[in-house]
Amino acid sequence: MNEIFLGLGGDGERQVLRLGRANRHGLIAGATGTGKTVTLQTIAEQFSAAGVPVFMADVKGDLSGVCMAGSPQFKNAAILESRAKEIGIADYAYADNPAVFWDIYGEQGHPVRTTISEMGPLLLARLMDLNETQEGVLNIVFRYADEQGLLLLDLEDLQAMLTYVGQNAADLGLKYGNVSKASVGTIQRQLLALDSQGAAQFFGEPALEIADFIKCDDQGRGYINVLAADKLMRSPKLYATFLLWLLSELFEVLPEVGDPEKPKLVFFFDEAHLLFDDAPKALQDKVEQVVRLVRSKGVGVYFVTQNPIDIPEEIAGQLGNRVQHALRAFTPRDKRAIKAAAETFRINPALDVEAAITELKVGEALVSTLDDEGAPTMVQRTLVAPPRSRLGPITDKERAIVQSISPFEGKYDTRVDRESAEEVLAAKAADAAATAQEVEEKGRDEVAKQEPRPVGRHRRQGRQGRRRGCGRQRRVDPRADDAGQEEPRQPQGLGRQRRCRDGG
Repeated sequence: MNEIFLGLGGDGERQVLRLGRANRHGLIAGATGTGKTVTLQTIAEQFSAAGVPVFMADVKGDLSGVCMAGSPQFKNAAILESRAKEIGIADYAYADNPAVFWDIYGEQGHPVRTTISEMGPLLLARLMDLNETQEGVLNIVFRYADEQGLLLLDLEDLQAMLTYVGQNAADLGLKYGNVSKASVGTIQRQLLALDSQGAAQFFGEPALEIADFIKCDDQGRGYINVLAADKLMRSPKLYATFLLWLLSELFEVLPEVGDPEKPKLVFFFDEAHLLFDDAPKALQDKVEQVVRLVRSKGVGVYFVTQNPIDIPEEIAGQLGNRVQHALRAFTPRDKRAIKAAAETFRINPALDVEAAITELKVGEALVSTLDDEGAPTMVQRTLVAPPRSRLGPITDKERAIVQSISPFEGKYDTRVDRESAEEVLAAKAADAAATAQEVEEKGRDEVAKQEPRPVGRHRRQGRQGRRRGCGRQRRVDPRADDAGQEEPRQPQGLGRQRRCRDGG
């Protein structure tokens, strides 16, 4: 299997997505109710069958059915079977797919966590809507923590570091630049707002190992990683920041592979417009850079959105595989979107693309992919192939069963809180208070003769307790008996220097 069957074109030609070109990214667009989700499910399950792991966000809660086989008794079964027959799928049969459920809040899947250090100052500044001055203070906090060997794992660590930096602003300002207490206060307020939105659950340990997204089952089928995002969508900035962080981590961890026979991972950005809404130019540049470079790591990125003009031109120009469902011309913006979408396709003399976009029925799409030479094929009006898995959500009982056989069952479910910046700074403050008390009771000269107190196990680790360089702290296995024991990791790519570029 070296291709994904998308459907049958109006001229009777099979429309396919070639696995060898699947890392050239893509776009699935169309108005609400035109079939985008079904198309996504069809493509995802075929990637899985080809041994390609998939990540996708379940924004509406209906993609969870990908783990269960469809059934003739389910709603719309007759329509699916009729479509399969119409486009010539002789071996159409219902089938399930290996799936793993994830959830930042840990309610509908394995918890997804990262550390404050892994997130870095640029994405955190985006998450908190910081201005340039406030982002500069955040950079100072990261740099100072790195130089002092202080682990930034969760929100409490960052809050403690901000308090410490604010209290010592005069001393730190001589080396790092001005630290405004007003900026520190603003960042602290934003952290409280994040905490109230549940973001605190996203930061901590055990942190997600990106390699766990890139696995196949014992039959060679790629796991479909489904992120429960229905609740996450209530915090759209956290959703967008999480997806950008995940994509950046994939870029950093994976080695260069050029153009493989099939992707290592395919990544679907649903509600992709949230990634770019009100995003500063620096962040858009970051997205463009990662999307452009992650292709050579064997990762395909597919943006799923209602309107193709939601995607900035610099990024849209990198999307070689396109599936365009119907658009509606209700407003001037809609008309511009239709015209823009029509102009992005390779011209088909037999098809009026601009008119067709408004006439497409549910389950139809305009399709253009990259051929064996990497050139876009002529756009074709296409009947999209039906999925073989269930359309619609699974039950809570079914979800629990799927989770019980997950290869990561028990790995991420229990939160671990080990010694980090908050505990070390608290110990230092307590030590300073005790020393001041002794000086008052015994005198400075007598206290100066005593051995200095050790300040926690972390201080004994010193710089061995963190990752080398640029604010990226070494991930240590929190479940190990010796907290200084580093857990095995995948080979690191060029992206581990990212925090330097971010100013961290």
